[in-house]
Amino acid sequence: MERKTIKIGTRGSSLALQQSTWVKEVLGKTYPHLKIELVVIKTSGDKILDVPLAAIGGKGLFVKEIEEALLDKRIDLAVHSMKDMPGVLPKGLMIGAVPIREDPRDVLISRDHVPLKDIPNQKRIGTSSLRRKAQLLHQRPDLQIVTLRGNLDTRIRKIYSEDLEGIVLAAAGIHRMGLKDQISQYLDLEASLPAIGQGALALEIREEDPWLKRLITVIHHEATALCIQAERSFLNRLQGGCQIPIAGHAWIKGQRIILIGLIASLDGREMFKNKIEGPLTDSLSLGVRLAEKLLKVGGKSILDQIYETTGTRSSREMKGS
Repeated sequence: MERKTIKIGTRGSSLALQQSTWVKEVLGKTYPHLKIELVVIKTSGDKILDVPLAAIGGKGLFVKEIEEALLDKRIDLAVHSMKDMPGVLPKGLMIGAVPIREDPRDVLISRDHVPLKDIPNQKRIGTSSLRRKAQLLHQRPDLQIVTLRGNLDTRIRKIYSEDLEGIVLAAAGIHRMGLKDQISQYLDLEASLPAIGQGALALEIREEDPWLKRLITVIHHEATALCIQAERSFLNRLQGGCQIPIAGHAWIKGQRIILIGLIASLDGREMFKNKIEGPLTDSLSLGVRLAEKLLKVGGKSILDQIYETTGTRSSREMKGS
């Protein structure tokens, strides 16, 4: 039966609200007869701000409570940053649509508006991600990397409040918040390979809601979805999360998908990176094949060391590697 109201669940940060409001406006223009409401839900990741994500369970902390609201039917649709989505979704939920992707790159915002190569030795750089930390240290082992938490505005303010020379974060959030003028440098893929799904949004729904799935096809972008599928299959094969420096990015060229993936040690000294490509129909298998390649050339030893240190998973779980 067709409904008259759609409730969209979202985190309460400025960026999350901007993203969910954009979805609300697109759906509202397409379906003016529907009442569309935003429901703000505070997640565990929003409540615990004084501990690094890797130490408290990783990225799933930003979606758990929202997914519970979906399953309980308190909301109909959730808007997430794709990079916050765990590799495996709870039973009964699915990603119903993937809008067109924003710029997937990382950016540097520096105190003196200088690029990374011109930041003096031993200076302090802030980031919220082990992936960024490892890649920064791989290029600039002299830097002191400071762990940051908090929303986008808070992290920018910490450049001055915590005496940082700069911070590295996602271009997409900066663009969506209208803060492009703050960017000192866009980091290319060779310098800072993005997180899985970076720049994309995930519209999560219940599997049992075909009416809503049909409705949100107006916001779906199939090319972005295929790239995300390749990236997430890479992540899933590695069983990765915020505890390990894993990165991956896919794009389409002609009728082929190109996928680059990376596994790095926490200190950035060891880094395994490779590229793979194939037809659009191979988006799922590409990620698995690339993961296998990296595991065989040395990535498995890095993952085993990290999981042994953190106690998050035994090496036996990397079966077939």
